[in-house]
Amino acid sequence: MGDQPLLVMDRIVKSFPGVRALDQVSLTVRRGEVHVLLGENGAGKSTLMKILTGAYPRDSGSILLNGNPVEIESPQQALALGISMVYQESHLARHLNIAENVFLGREPRYGSLPGLIDRAALWEHTREHLAELNLSLSPRTAVRSLSAAQCQMVEIAKALSAEARIIILDEPTAALAEKEIDRLFGIIRALKQRGVTFIYISHRLEEIAAVGDRITVLRDGRTIGTVPSATDPRELIRMMAGREIGELFPRDFSAPGEELLRVERLRREGVLRDISFSARAGEIIGLAGLVGSGRTELARAVFGADRRDSGDIYIRGESVEIDTPEQAIRAGIGYLSEDRKLLSLALGLSIRANVTLAGLKKYCRGPFIHQGKEYQAVESYIKELSIRARHPDQKVRTLSGGNQQKVVVARWLATEARVLFFDEPTVGVDVGAKAEIFSLMNALVRRGGAIIFISSYLPELLAICDRLLVLSRGKIVRELSREEATQEEILYYSALGN
Repeated sequence: MGDQPLLVMDRIVKSFPGVRALDQVSLTVRRGEVHVLLGENGAGKSTLMKILTGAYPRDSGSILLNGNPVEIESPQQALALGISMVYQESHLARHLNIAENVFLGREPRYGSLPGLIDRAALWEHTREHLAELNLSLSPRTAVRSLSAAQCQMVEIAKALSAEARIIILDEPTAALAEKEIDRLFGIIRALKQRGVTFIYISHRLEEIAAVGDRITVLRDGRTIGTVPSATDPRELIRMMAGREIGELFPRDFSAPGEELLRVERLRREGVLRDISFSARAGEIIGLAGLVGSGRTELARAVFGADRRDSGDIYIRGESVEIDTPEQAIRAGIGYLSEDRKLLSLALGLSIRANVTLAGLKKYCRGPFIHQGKEYQAVESYIKELSIRARHPDQKVRTLSGGNQQKVVVARWLATEARVLFFDEPTVGVDVGAKAEIFSLMNALVRRGGAIIFISSYLPELLAICDRLLVLSRGKIVRELSREEATQEEILYYSALGN
């Protein structure tokens, strides 16, 4: 890896109405390096990459590629220059097969005959790119049948097929298990040895030293600095947040109170096996386990979103019938889905509408909504949860990931839920937002609630939970106290099964 810069973005400025998103931002990327782009949500990372990939025009500043000034006015032009982006959420056409996705819009043809695709060449070229990534998949495999990790590999194969010299990876590990992350890192290292350059966007500080060479930190639309990947995480957090964060996982531990939830012998054929547990006021209980262990399925079954074949649910000692989310809400249970954009939020609606959605009857007079009462309640939640928004009628899709998550929390607070399932609440949010979410969870249990917390990131579970339930193949195989729990113990029982 030489010192000659492959890419220089110099003093880039970009403004939107009322907001300067980028203010003299500079980024220098060397050939064959993994350059990490770090910053809280709203720091300007996405805007900078959209300028590099031709989705946005810049107001001023320059871009040099191989020392030559370039104008990138469209995604097609960026691709022609060898710049490709793999987004956090797959952009593949699910109804097409792998080969059709890899060469979409660039299919090999028979000579100059329009519209006549050379299928043999399509299969062969795709097979070659899959082999580069050690993927034993048929080019004819339908994308809708692939896992999140496989879709990501297909996106990388697509970038390689376009002869990309710079591949931008946006939160590439957000939906991956540990083994899949290790495989992705191995592929990045192999492609790096071949001269492929990566710009790697991530909120996971522990990944940076494992995969990155250098880090450029953005804050509030400005470049804070470029440092080696071995930089102390506490220094990176200070650069990102502009303040010291003493603890990423704040928690006040105290003796638990009354039992709020008890689940006995819950079963669902082929998914959940005789699961029993309880949650008390003031507790955060962690659900640990590998992907497919049944953590999310358990939460959805207790919440009534998925059927259960048998089992009993008790709220404060009283047996309750929960077959639908509506019954769960009436019983005081809330569920923050792992896919907030698809399952928890109506992105096209306002903050106000999203917050009051689950308990709208509270704000009605007969058939009419009492808007004054609704606004008053929503404004109080915006203040209480420090939701960064201009107005209750601001569209939820315009908020950062962390603030979107707070809107979901506000919804369940509005229903007066005391038992909350948090399913992967920190996926796709920055370190500052994570600290705020954990502070919020801490506050919720301090005022008498109980939280069942699902996370694939073991340091989070170990730092914030009172006890841990380890699931494997749809069954709780071990309960660990805070004192007993270690990463090794959790991984051992997760893999052991039963």
